[in-house]
Amino acid sequence: MTGTAEQKVPFEVICLEEALQAGGHERAYVVLGGDGWKLRNFYTSGGLDKYLRASGRVEILSLEAFIAKANRGEL
Repeated sequence: MTGTAEQKVPFEVICLEEALQAGGHERAYVVLGGDGWKLRNFYTSGGLDKYLRASGRVEILSLEAFIAKANRGEL
């Protein structure tokens, strides 16, 4: 699949939603690490919500937010 990492995020959310529907897991995370994300705030603030009717079980987080969530035992 060609395209930038940012262009692939919506597709990954769709794939994770499908995997969750198949069973076996309750939640999934897309973690955006590293520099250079022009759409980081859009993705991490729920910008895809109006375009994708998702279950809400896939969460898009920055690496820092993911680590904080893990440290609090919230994964």
